[in-house]
Amino acid sequence: MKPAVQIEVLRELMDQLDAGVNADAGGIRACPAAAYTCPDLAKREWDAFFRTHPQIVGMTADLPSPGSFLTTEDVGVPMLVTRDAAGKVRAFLNACRHRGAMVETAVKGQKSRFSCPFHAWTYDSSGALIGVPMQDHFGDIDRACLGLVELPALELYGFLIVHPDPKGHIDPDVLFQGVAEDLQTWDWGRYAIAFEQTLDMKMNWKLATDTFGETYHFKRLHKDTLANSFHGDVLSYRSYERNHRMILCLRAIDDLRGKPESEWRIEGGGFPVYFLFPNVVVNVGDSRIAVVRVYPAPGDPGRSITRITYYFDRDVLAENPGFAQLFSDGFTRVVADEDYATAETTQRALASGLLPEVIFGRNEPPLHHYHNVFRTALGMEPLPFVA
Repeated sequence: MKPAVQIEVLRELMDQLDAGVNADAGGIRACPAAAYTCPDLAKREWDAFFRTHPQIVGMTADLPSPGSFLTTEDVGVPMLVTRDAAGKVRAFLNACRHRGAMVETAVKGQKSRFSCPFHAWTYDSSGALIGVPMQDHFGDIDRACLGLVELPALELYGFLIVHPDPKGHIDPDVLFQGVAEDLQTWDWGRYAIAFEQTLDMKMNWKLATDTFGETYHFKRLHKDTLANSFHGDVLSYRSYERNHRMILCLRAIDDLRGKPESEWRIEGGGFPVYFLFPNVVVNVGDSRIAVVRVYPAPGDPGRSITRITYYFDRDVLAENPGFAQLFSDGFTRVVADEDYATAETTQRALASGLLPEVIFGRNEPPLHHYHNVFRTALGMEPLPFVA
Protein backbone atom coordinates (compact mmCIF):
# COMPACT_ATOMS: atom_id res chain seq x y z
CA MET A 1 0.00 0.00 0.00
CA LYS A 2 1.49 3.33 -1.07
CA PRO A 3 2.36 5.85 1.68
CA ALA A 4 -0.20 8.37 0.40
CA VAL A 5 -2.96 5.75 0.57
CA GLN A 6 -1.90 4.74 4.09
CA ILE A 7 -2.19 8.34 5.26
CA GLU A 8 -5.57 8.73 3.54
CA VAL A 9 -6.96 5.62 5.23
CA LEU A 10 -5.61 6.50 8.68
CA ARG A 11 -7.14 9.98 8.39
CA GLU A 12 -10.46 8.39 7.43
CA LEU A 13 -10.40 6.09 10.45
CA MET A 14 -9.54 8.96 12.80
CA ASP A 15 -12.37 11.04 11.32
CA GLN A 16 -14.82 8.18 11.87
CA LEU A 17 -13.69 7.81 15.47
CA ASP A 18 -14.05 11.54 16.09
CA ALA A 19 -17.48 11.73 14.44
CA GLY A 20 -18.79 8.45 15.85
CA VAL A 21 -19.65 7.10 12.39
CA ASN A 22 -18.86 3.96 10.41
CA ALA A 23 -18.67 2.86 6.79
CA ASP A 24 -22.18 2.98 5.31
CA ALA A 25 -23.67 0.64 2.71
CA GLY A 26 -26.52 3.07 2.06
CA GLY A 27 -29.30 0.83 3.28
CA ILE A 28 -30.35 -2.53 4.72
CA ARG A 29 -30.61 -5.72 2.70
CA ALA A 30 -32.23 -9.07 3.47
CA CYS A 31 -30.44 -12.24 2.38
CA PRO A 32 -32.68 -15.33 2.02
CA ALA A 33 -31.90 -18.36 4.14
CA ALA A 34 -31.66 -20.42 0.95
CA ALA A 35 -28.33 -18.70 0.22
CA TYR A 36 -26.88 -20.87 2.98
CA THR A 37 -29.02 -24.00 2.81
CA CYS A 38 -30.11 -24.71 -0.78
CA PRO A 39 -28.34 -27.79 -2.25
CA ASP A 40 -29.01 -26.68 -5.83
CA LEU A 41 -27.47 -23.26 -5.21
CA ALA A 42 -24.50 -24.88 -3.46
CA LYS A 43 -23.93 -27.07 -6.53
CA ARG A 44 -24.02 -24.03 -8.83
CA GLU A 45 -21.51 -22.22 -6.61
CA TRP A 46 -19.20 -25.25 -6.53
CA ASP A 47 -19.19 -25.53 -10.31
CA ALA A 48 -18.87 -21.79 -11.06
CA PHE A 49 -16.59 -20.57 -8.28
CA PHE A 50 -14.37 -23.56 -7.62
CA ARG A 51 -14.30 -26.24 -10.33
CA THR A 52 -14.11 -23.77 -13.23
CA HIS A 53 -12.41 -20.76 -11.62
CA PRO A 54 -8.72 -20.05 -10.87
CA GLN A 55 -7.80 -20.88 -7.28
CA ILE A 56 -5.24 -19.41 -4.92
CA VAL A 57 -3.59 -22.55 -3.54
CA GLY A 58 -0.88 -20.94 -1.44
CA MET A 59 1.87 -18.36 -1.31
CA THR A 60 5.40 -18.15 -2.66
CA ALA A 61 6.64 -19.35 0.73
CA ASP A 62 4.86 -22.67 0.21
CA LEU A 63 7.31 -23.40 -2.63
CA PRO A 64 10.49 -21.81 -1.24
CA SER A 65 13.03 -23.31 -3.65
CA PRO A 66 13.38 -25.39 -6.82
CA GLY A 67 12.18 -28.92 -6.08
CA SER A 68 9.53 -27.74 -3.58
CA PHE A 69 6.05 -29.13 -4.03
CA LEU A 70 2.58 -29.07 -2.50
CA THR A 71 -0.56 -31.10 -3.10
CA THR A 72 -4.21 -30.17 -2.67
CA GLU A 73 -7.68 -31.55 -3.42
CA ASP A 74 -9.71 -28.68 -1.99
CA VAL A 75 -11.69 -28.11 -5.20
CA GLY A 76 -12.19 -31.79 -6.03
CA VAL A 77 -9.24 -32.01 -8.43
CA PRO A 78 -6.08 -33.67 -7.06
CA MET A 79 -3.32 -31.17 -7.83
CA LEU A 80 0.44 -31.37 -7.63
CA VAL A 81 2.07 -27.93 -7.62
CA THR A 82 5.85 -27.71 -8.03
CA ARG A 83 8.68 -25.26 -8.43
CA ASP A 84 10.71 -26.78 -11.23
CA ALA A 85 14.49 -26.81 -11.61
CA ALA A 86 14.39 -23.38 -13.28
CA GLY A 87 12.32 -21.91 -10.44
CA LYS A 88 9.04 -21.74 -12.35
CA VAL A 89 5.78 -22.69 -10.65
CA ARG A 90 4.04 -25.56 -12.41
CA ALA A 91 0.81 -27.42 -11.65
CA PHE A 92 -0.45 -30.84 -12.70
CA LEU A 93 -3.22 -33.31 -12.20
CA ASN A 94 -1.81 -35.50 -9.44
CA ALA A 95 -2.32 -38.71 -11.40
CA CYS A 96 0.00 -41.11 -13.19
CA ARG A 97 -0.62 -41.38 -16.92
CA HIS A 98 -0.46 -45.18 -16.70
CA ARG A 99 -3.32 -46.18 -14.40
CA GLY A 100 -4.21 -42.89 -12.69
CA ALA A 101 -2.77 -43.42 -9.21
CA MET A 102 -1.53 -40.32 -7.37
CA VAL A 103 2.18 -39.78 -7.83
CA GLU A 104 2.48 -37.82 -4.55
CA THR A 105 0.50 -38.09 -1.32
CA ALA A 106 2.51 -35.80 0.99
CA VAL A 107 1.01 -32.37 1.60
CA LYS A 108 4.33 -30.57 1.08
CA GLY A 109 7.97 -31.37 0.65
CA GLN A 110 11.14 -31.20 -1.35
CA LYS A 111 11.54 -33.63 -4.20
CA SER A 112 12.91 -33.59 -7.75
CA ARG A 113 11.11 -36.74 -8.86
CA PHE A 114 7.63 -38.15 -8.31
CA SER A 115 7.16 -41.86 -8.62
CA CYS A 116 3.82 -43.64 -8.83
CA PRO A 117 3.57 -46.24 -6.03
CA PHE A 118 1.68 -48.66 -8.30
CA HIS A 119 4.22 -49.33 -11.04
CA ALA A 120 6.91 -46.68 -10.40
CA TRP A 121 6.38 -44.56 -13.48
CA THR A 122 8.44 -41.50 -12.59
CA TYR A 123 8.08 -37.81 -13.43
CA ASP A 124 10.29 -34.79 -12.83
CA SER A 125 9.20 -31.43 -11.38
CA SER A 126 8.33 -30.15 -14.85
CA GLY A 127 5.88 -33.03 -15.29
CA ALA A 128 7.94 -34.95 -17.84
CA LEU A 129 7.81 -38.76 -17.78
CA ILE A 130 11.42 -39.76 -17.15
CA GLY A 131 11.17 -43.38 -16.02
CA VAL A 132 9.15 -46.46 -17.02
CA PRO A 133 10.33 -49.73 -15.41
CA MET A 134 10.65 -52.66 -17.79
CA GLN A 135 9.52 -50.56 -20.73
CA ASP A 136 10.55 -53.33 -23.10
CA HIS A 137 8.00 -55.57 -21.38
CA PHE A 138 5.31 -52.88 -21.22
CA GLY A 139 5.40 -51.94 -24.89
CA ASP A 140 6.29 -49.07 -27.17
CA ILE A 141 5.12 -45.68 -25.82
CA ASP A 142 6.04 -42.08 -26.56
CA ARG A 143 7.15 -40.66 -23.22
CA ALA A 144 6.96 -37.12 -24.58
CA CYS A 145 3.18 -37.53 -24.89
CA LEU A 146 2.66 -39.06 -21.46
CA GLY A 147 3.83 -36.38 -19.06
CA LEU A 148 1.58 -35.34 -16.19
CA VAL A 149 -1.54 -33.47 -17.30
CA GLU A 150 -0.57 -29.82 -16.84
CA LEU A 151 -2.84 -27.21 -15.32
CA PRO A 152 -2.50 -23.44 -15.89
CA ALA A 153 -0.43 -21.91 -13.08
CA LEU A 154 0.76 -18.42 -12.17
CA GLU A 155 2.82 -16.83 -9.40
CA LEU A 156 2.07 -13.17 -8.76
CA TYR A 157 2.20 -10.77 -5.78
CA GLY A 158 3.37 -13.69 -3.63
CA PHE A 159 0.31 -15.82 -4.51
CA LEU A 160 0.26 -19.23 -6.22
CA ILE A 161 -2.72 -19.53 -8.57
CA VAL A 162 -3.84 -22.70 -10.35
CA HIS A 163 -6.77 -23.28 -12.68
CA PRO A 164 -8.33 -26.72 -12.09
CA ASP A 165 -9.23 -27.06 -15.77
CA PRO A 166 -6.34 -27.85 -18.15
CA LYS A 167 -8.05 -25.63 -20.73
CA GLY A 168 -8.77 -22.86 -18.26
CA HIS A 169 -7.34 -19.35 -18.38
CA ILE A 170 -5.89 -17.23 -15.57
CA ASP A 171 -6.35 -13.50 -16.11
CA PRO A 172 -4.47 -11.63 -13.36
CA ASP A 173 -6.18 -8.36 -14.28
CA VAL A 174 -9.52 -9.94 -13.43
CA LEU A 175 -8.30 -11.96 -10.45
CA PHE A 176 -6.69 -8.98 -8.70
CA GLN A 177 -8.87 -6.21 -10.10
CA GLY A 178 -8.94 -3.18 -7.83
CA VAL A 179 -6.35 -4.44 -5.35
CA ALA A 180 -3.32 -5.16 -7.56
CA GLU A 181 -1.60 -1.86 -6.78
CA ASP A 182 -1.85 -2.56 -3.06
CA LEU A 183 -0.72 -6.16 -3.35
CA GLN A 184 2.39 -5.45 -5.35
CA THR A 185 3.70 -3.07 -2.66
CA TRP A 186 3.51 -5.56 0.23
CA ASP A 187 6.30 -7.82 -1.05
CA TRP A 188 4.86 -10.97 0.54
CA GLY A 189 7.13 -13.08 -1.64
CA ARG A 190 9.85 -12.56 0.98
CA TYR A 191 7.74 -14.08 3.77
CA ALA A 192 8.20 -17.56 5.23
CA ILE A 193 5.45 -19.98 6.21
CA ALA A 194 5.06 -20.46 9.94
CA PHE A 195 1.92 -22.45 10.77
CA GLU A 196 -1.17 -23.99 9.15
CA GLN A 197 -4.58 -24.83 10.60
CA THR A 198 -7.65 -26.56 9.16
CA LEU A 199 -11.16 -25.99 10.52
CA ASP A 200 -13.91 -28.41 9.48
CA MET A 201 -17.13 -26.67 10.49
CA LYS A 202 -20.87 -27.29 10.30
CA MET A 203 -21.74 -24.11 8.44
CA ASN A 204 -22.06 -22.87 4.89
CA TRP A 205 -18.88 -21.50 3.34
CA LYS A 206 -20.44 -18.07 2.91
CA LEU A 207 -21.30 -17.92 6.61
CA ALA A 208 -17.61 -18.41 7.29
CA THR A 209 -16.77 -15.52 4.97
CA ASP A 210 -19.46 -13.37 6.59
CA THR A 211 -17.62 -13.46 9.91
CA PHE A 212 -14.74 -11.52 8.30
CA GLY A 213 -17.04 -8.90 6.79
CA GLU A 214 -17.73 -6.33 9.51
CA THR A 215 -16.57 -4.87 12.82
CA TYR A 216 -20.05 -4.45 14.31
CA HIS A 217 -19.51 -7.60 16.38
CA PHE A 218 -16.09 -6.76 17.81
CA LYS A 219 -17.35 -5.03 20.98
CA ARG A 220 -19.91 -7.78 21.54
CA LEU A 221 -18.68 -11.21 20.45
CA HIS A 222 -15.00 -10.36 20.89
CA LYS A 223 -15.30 -8.15 23.98
CA ASP A 224 -12.57 -10.10 25.79
CA THR A 225 -10.28 -10.69 22.78
CA LEU A 226 -10.19 -8.50 19.67
CA ALA A 227 -11.88 -5.57 21.39
CA ASN A 228 -8.73 -5.17 23.47
CA SER A 229 -6.76 -4.33 20.30
CA PHE A 230 -9.36 -2.90 17.91
CA HIS A 231 -11.85 -0.06 17.87
CA GLY A 232 -15.13 -1.68 16.82
CA ASP A 233 -17.77 0.06 14.67
CA VAL A 234 -15.11 1.77 12.55
CA LEU A 235 -14.11 0.69 9.06
CA SER A 236 -12.42 2.04 5.94
CA TYR A 237 -14.01 0.23 3.00
CA ARG A 238 -13.39 0.09 -0.75
CA SER A 239 -15.20 -2.33 -3.05
CA TYR A 240 -14.34 -3.24 -6.62
CA GLU A 241 -15.98 -5.41 -9.25
CA ARG A 242 -15.41 -8.66 -7.33
CA ASN A 243 -12.80 -7.93 -4.69
CA HIS A 244 -12.70 -5.52 -1.78
CA ARG A 245 -10.39 -3.95 0.75
CA MET A 246 -11.38 -3.15 4.31
CA ILE A 247 -9.13 -1.58 6.95
CA LEU A 248 -9.95 -2.33 10.56
CA CYS A 249 -9.00 0.23 13.18
CA LEU A 250 -6.38 -0.65 15.79
CA ARG A 251 -6.52 1.05 19.17
CA ALA A 252 -2.89 1.97 18.55
CA ILE A 253 -4.12 4.56 16.04
CA ASP A 254 -4.53 6.90 18.99
CA ASP A 255 -0.75 6.91 19.37
CA LEU A 256 -0.39 8.40 15.89
CA ARG A 257 -2.26 11.57 16.77
CA GLY A 258 0.17 14.44 17.04
CA LYS A 259 2.90 12.67 15.12
CA PRO A 260 3.93 13.93 11.66
CA GLU A 261 2.00 12.16 8.91
CA SER A 262 5.34 11.31 7.31
CA GLU A 263 5.87 8.88 10.21
CA TRP A 264 2.48 7.17 9.86
CA ARG A 265 2.40 3.54 8.70
CA ILE A 266 -0.83 1.65 8.14
CA GLU A 267 0.29 -1.16 10.44
CA GLY A 268 0.57 1.41 13.25
CA GLY A 269 -3.14 2.15 13.25
CA GLY A 270 -4.91 -0.09 10.77
CA PHE A 271 -5.32 -3.77 9.98
CA PRO A 272 -5.89 -4.29 6.23
CA VAL A 273 -8.10 -7.16 5.09
CA TYR A 274 -8.43 -8.11 1.42
CA PHE A 275 -11.22 -10.27 0.03
CA LEU A 276 -10.17 -12.00 -3.20
CA PHE A 277 -13.06 -13.57 -5.10
CA PRO A 278 -14.35 -16.13 -4.49
CA ASN A 279 -13.02 -17.48 -1.18
CA VAL A 280 -9.77 -15.91 0.05
CA VAL A 281 -9.43 -13.42 2.92
CA VAL A 282 -5.95 -11.98 3.54
CA ASN A 283 -5.49 -10.46 7.00
CA VAL A 284 -2.48 -8.13 7.12
CA GLY A 285 -0.58 -7.45 10.32
CA ASP A 286 2.81 -5.90 10.93
CA SER A 287 5.31 -8.17 9.12
CA ARG A 288 2.79 -11.02 9.02
CA ILE A 289 -0.32 -12.19 7.20
CA ALA A 290 -3.00 -14.77 7.90
CA VAL A 291 -4.39 -16.17 4.64
CA VAL A 292 -7.83 -17.73 5.01
CA ARG A 293 -9.20 -19.95 2.23
CA VAL A 294 -12.77 -21.20 2.66
CA TYR A 295 -14.16 -24.14 0.69
CA PRO A 296 -17.64 -25.66 0.46
CA ALA A 297 -18.05 -29.34 1.26
CA PRO A 298 -19.46 -30.76 -1.99
CA GLY A 299 -22.97 -32.11 -1.53
CA ASP A 300 -23.49 -30.49 1.88
CA PRO A 301 -24.37 -26.77 1.99
CA GLY A 302 -24.17 -26.93 5.79
CA ARG A 303 -20.47 -27.80 5.99
CA SER A 304 -17.25 -26.02 4.97
CA ILE A 305 -13.50 -26.41 5.26
CA THR A 306 -11.29 -23.45 6.19
CA ARG A 307 -7.52 -23.44 5.64
CA ILE A 308 -5.67 -20.78 7.62
CA THR A 309 -1.98 -20.30 6.85
CA TYR A 310 0.33 -17.89 8.64
CA TYR A 311 3.29 -16.23 6.94
CA PHE A 312 5.86 -13.95 8.56
CA ASP A 313 8.72 -11.76 7.46
CA ARG A 314 11.69 -14.10 7.59
CA ASP A 315 13.67 -11.88 9.94
CA VAL A 316 10.75 -11.51 12.35
CA LEU A 317 10.14 -15.25 12.34
CA ALA A 318 13.80 -16.00 13.04
CA GLU A 319 14.11 -13.39 15.79
CA ASN A 320 10.83 -14.07 17.59
CA PRO A 321 9.30 -17.49 16.84
CA GLY A 322 7.39 -17.32 20.11
CA PHE A 323 5.46 -14.27 18.90
CA ALA A 324 4.63 -16.06 15.65
CA GLN A 325 3.22 -18.99 17.59
CA LEU A 326 1.28 -16.69 19.92
CA PHE A 327 -0.26 -14.67 17.08
CA SER A 328 -1.19 -17.74 15.04
CA ASP A 329 -2.72 -19.63 17.95
CA GLY A 330 -4.64 -16.55 19.04
CA PHE A 331 -6.01 -15.81 15.58
CA THR A 332 -7.19 -19.38 15.05
CA ARG A 333 -8.72 -19.55 18.52
CA VAL A 334 -10.76 -16.38 17.98
CA VAL A 335 -11.95 -17.56 14.56
CA ALA A 336 -12.84 -21.09 15.69
CA ASP A 337 -14.14 -20.51 19.21
CA GLU A 338 -15.92 -17.20 18.70
CA ASP A 339 -16.70 -16.41 15.04
CA TYR A 340 -17.21 -19.89 13.65
CA ALA A 341 -18.82 -21.33 16.78
CA THR A 342 -21.45 -18.60 16.57
CA ALA A 343 -21.90 -19.11 12.82
CA GLU A 344 -22.60 -22.79 13.41
CA THR A 345 -25.59 -21.80 15.55
CA THR A 346 -26.78 -19.60 12.68
CA GLN A 347 -26.54 -22.56 10.29
CA ARG A 348 -28.70 -24.70 12.58
CA ALA A 349 -31.33 -21.97 12.79
CA LEU A 350 -31.38 -21.48 9.03
CA ALA A 351 -31.60 -25.23 8.43
CA SER A 352 -34.75 -25.37 10.56
CA GLY A 353 -36.67 -23.60 7.81
CA LEU A 354 -38.23 -21.21 10.30
CA LEU A 355 -35.87 -18.28 9.73
CA PRO A 356 -36.62 -16.87 6.28
CA GLU A 357 -33.67 -14.51 6.00
CA VAL A 358 -30.75 -12.77 7.63
CA ILE A 359 -30.30 -9.01 7.57
CA PHE A 360 -27.26 -7.00 6.50
CA GLY A 361 -27.14 -3.57 8.13
CA ARG A 362 -25.90 -0.28 6.72
CA ASN A 363 -22.73 -0.78 8.79
CA GLU A 364 -21.93 -4.12 7.12
CA PRO A 365 -21.05 -3.08 3.55
CA PRO A 366 -18.68 -6.00 2.79
CA LEU A 367 -21.56 -8.45 3.26
CA HIS A 368 -23.72 -6.45 0.83
CA HIS A 369 -20.90 -6.43 -1.68
CA TYR A 370 -19.74 -10.02 -1.87
CA HIS A 371 -23.18 -11.58 -1.58
CA ASN A 372 -24.27 -9.50 -4.56
CA VAL A 373 -21.02 -10.42 -6.33
CA PHE A 374 -21.84 -14.11 -5.82
CA ARG A 375 -25.41 -13.64 -7.03
CA THR A 376 -24.41 -11.61 -10.08
CA ALA A 377 -21.82 -14.24 -11.05
CA LEU A 378 -24.61 -16.83 -11.08
CA GLY A 379 -27.01 -14.67 -13.10
CA MET A 380 -29.19 -13.86 -10.08
CA GLU A 381 -30.67 -10.50 -9.21
CA PRO A 382 -28.75 -8.52 -6.55
CA LEU A 383 -30.21 -8.37 -3.07
CA PRO A 384 -32.53 -5.34 -2.96
CA PHE A 385 -32.54 -2.73 -0.23
CA VAL A 386 -35.41 -3.32 2.20
CA ALA A 387 -34.84 -0.16 4.22
